[in-house]
Amino acid sequence: MGLNDTPSGERLHIGFFGRRNAGKSSLINAITGQEVAVVSPEKGTTTDPVAKAMELLPLGPVLLIDTPGFDDTGDLGELRVKRTRRILNKTDIAVLVLDAAEGMTAVDEELMQIFREKDIPHLIVCNKCEDEKPPSSAGNERIFHVSALKKLGINELKERLSQIMPQEKPRAFVRDLLSPHALVLLITPMDKAAPKGRLILPQQQAIRDILEARSLPLVCQETEISAALDSLKNAPDLVICDSQIFKKAASFIPESIPLTSFSILMARYKGFLSEAVNGIAALPRLADGDTVLISEGCTHHRQCNDIGTVKIPHWLTEHTKKKLLFETSSGQTFPEDLQKYQLIIHCGGCMLNQREMLYRMKCAKDQGVPMTNYGTLIAHLHGILQRSLGLFPHLAKRL
Repeated sequence: MGLNDTPSGERLHIGFFGRRNAGKSSLINAITGQEVAVVSPEKGTTTDPVAKAMELLPLGPVLLIDTPGFDDTGDLGELRVKRTRRILNKTDIAVLVLDAAEGMTAVDEELMQIFREKDIPHLIVCNKCEDEKPPSSAGNERIFHVSALKKLGINELKERLSQIMPQEKPRAFVRDLLSPHALVLLITPMDKAAPKGRLILPQQQAIRDILEARSLPLVCQETEISAALDSLKNAPDLVICDSQIFKKAASFIPESIPLTSFSILMARYKGFLSEAVNGIAALPRLADGDTVLISEGCTHHRQCNDIGTVKIPHWLTEHTKKKLLFETSSGQTFPEDLQKYQLIIHCGGCMLNQREMLYRMKCAKDQGVPMTNYGTLIAHLHGILQRSLGLFPHLAKRL
């Protein structure tokens, strides 16, 4: 990701679905004006989902996702279809691509049913229409006729995509909690997993939000907390820290100053902080032999004292005094069957879009598995969860 790029978790995810050789890859190339996807007359050319981040007018920052054919066969074909189903869980807009010569088939109807079940805004696009045709109808659905080869109907398609773009309620990371000129102290350890010369995404997002609120960010490392406080004429209005140093930060910051973490704010931003707080109630029920899933939305090289594989298992075992089993997942991988787990601990989800994060939360809830997140759990294990939720009294009073 470049310095000026919108993070993938903040982009509109547009997935292209359909049968093999319906023209999904060709259509993406026509929309972008680039050779993004490999095109071939052979069926099954796209064997894995391919994503391309772009600024696409009039849609803005998007992530276009080309998927394998939903009618793929054989053992490998089943795996590809499974990956395609997984893509549906993070798709904000779905484009069903039909072959003009074959029209709607049972496979396409199955995809349409999934779109409806998951409440995904969608379009039906009939590709390989080499003569211009106006949109037609199939039941209550409009069908757009395009030719990726001749670039017919492409501009109209992009315009229609912008019209059905989900209208989300404005979300704020922290700026809605601040007044102009509020002073915010950000305690940001240098994360070894972050790209060289970069802060991790929640830290960047917090700084941007504070500036947009016309407030004043002061950034320091955990070794400079005292120096930062001593340099201030007035006490900060809010302190945000990395969850891993919650305990140390709490020992320096007076109780009168609100204190929370980047992870807790990210969980609120993604829409699952309430469930994360509820998930804390599962800790006293953990027993010897129970399995805990620790899930991260990103993939990175594990450090020797990694938060997900080392620190959290250690802290949780120390807190519960139980012999627990731990499993991990990362990136786009998230188990469909969660019945074996007694608790799921998820990262803040900064690399996942909101739809994907809410899907994971719903999977856990539907299967009766409690789910919390890194920041909420760590604050609880260090005895400061009540304080860290002081900005959200409706959640703090549940504890």
